[in-house]
Amino acid sequence: MYSLKSFGGKIWNWFFDRGFKHLIMLAILAFVLFPIAWIISASINPVGSLSAQRLIPENPTFQNYLLFFRGGAEQYDAPFLLWLWNSLKLSVLTGLLGTAMCALAAYAFSRFRFTGRRSGLLGLLLVQMFPQMLAMVAIYFLLLSIGDLAPWLGLNTHLGLLMVYLGGSLGFHTWLMKGFFDSIPHSIEESARVDGASHLQAFVRIILPLARPMLAVIFILTVITTYSDFILASILLQDTEQYTLAVGLQLFIFGSYNQRWGIFAAAALIGALPIVALFLSLQDQIVAGLTRGSVKG
Repeated sequence: MYSLKSFGGKIWNWFFDRGFKHLIMLAILAFVLFPIAWIISASINPVGSLSAQRLIPENPTFQNYLLFFRGGAEQYDAPFLLWLWNSLKLSVLTGLLGTAMCALAAYAFSRFRFTGRRSGLLGLLLVQMFPQMLAMVAIYFLLLSIGDLAPWLGLNTHLGLLMVYLGGSLGFHTWLMKGFFDSIPHSIEESARVDGASHLQAFVRIILPLARPMLAVIFILTVITTYSDFILASILLQDTEQYTLAVGLQLFIFGSYNQRWGIFAAAALIGALPIVALFLSLQDQIVAGLTRGSVKG
């Protein structure tokens, strides 16, 4: 009797010590994974109707995915592969150029002392307090005016949208990168300067390799933000061929969207794969950048 009571007490103690935490973790995982399972189920549902959606569909099929690779998407007037390419092109270019610009600006603010340095930092912080969405009317008319002089940089152009994305990504990321540069000892650059290196050489050959984890963090944050953007892209892009994937998929929520639920789900899942692959490939750098950037010294 005593041993049974003791055993029960151990189970009870284990439940409150670890088992309760496991239950919470499983509940969180279920909450996070259920929408993904639901979308996967919708993408392989042969009916393709929202009203006939089931978590485990009958006679699952990959026909919705084949539309991407067999040209069958024309029946929906939806060039998915072109939209996907537009999204990847814009997000990767914004990530690369934005990361380079943030690194240069943050290095100048971190290492140099010049007139207007403090005002510039405060200006970046102040501008970042206002969401870019508040300026979308001004941005629209600005690109409309620019398009009269340079049509390749105005409305309905990827280059114009790229310029808008770059302007919106500089503030917060510059502050983030500056904090990381401040944690790198100045003695490393001083040693390079003694050996005859210029500021640019020290920056490219010494500072950038040390800051690679933070560069990866800023790159992937910029890519994810740009890749998933809908509001600015839907305002500035007007032709179907110029659409990004996020903007193009809006066509499926109009009209008879109830009958196009399957292809919409398949397109959403395929569109998410590049971001998942990018995140998995850079996850070590991301963890290193976030942890090292949080501790100064």
